[in-house]
Amino acid sequence: MAKRRAVANLLALTVMAELVAEPMHPYEMGRRLKEHGKDRTVKYTRSSLYMVVEQLRKAGFVVEQETVRDTQRPERTVYALTAEGRRELDDWMRELVAEPQPEHPKFGVALSLLAVLTPADAVELLNRRLTALGELATDAGEQLRLGAEQNVPWIFLIEEEYRLGVLQAEQRFVTTLIESLDRPDYLRLWQEFFAGPN
Repeated sequence: MAKRRAVANLLALTVMAELVAEPMHPYEMGRRLKEHGKDRTVKYTRSSLYMVVEQLRKAGFVVEQETVRDTQRPERTVYALTAEGRRELDDWMRELVAEPQPEHPKFGVALSLLAVLTPADAVELLNRRLTALGELATDAGEQLRLGAEQNVPWIFLIEEEYRLGVLQAEQRFVTTLIESLDRPDYLRLWQEFFAGPN
């Protein structure tokens, strides 16, 4: 069962992981997250990044290490991961990797209510989704290809491999669902239960 965390935002986990490498200021964290492609898996804004760093500081997981002054840039505070922060990072990662967590994707909600659409509309919309999934899968494949060309170690590409695997699984699922919605037995069932009064 998921543990209640002092700072539960997954951006906080990502920030702590970045700080394992070295202390840095939030602007540098944001630059590295983008550079490492983490912005495709963790959504954030500049303000949310600063807010999470402050939450981590209040929780004792990061500490202000120094303030850097540069004539061309505003003053910046460099943060370092504390020993308590490192323990929290390790504990949280162990939980996320080992224990499946219930997720509530929007598509799952849409599927649970799919019968409110006519079978023809559902098939048309699912075909559009299938096209979009194909484009996303192509993008993920391209990211993996570029990473391989640049000799990026595989461990730094696993989130793209996971994304591609999930997209391919959803493509298979949606293809099968489209076929099922076209079957005469579903069309009869929908007419009987879901078409409503004429």
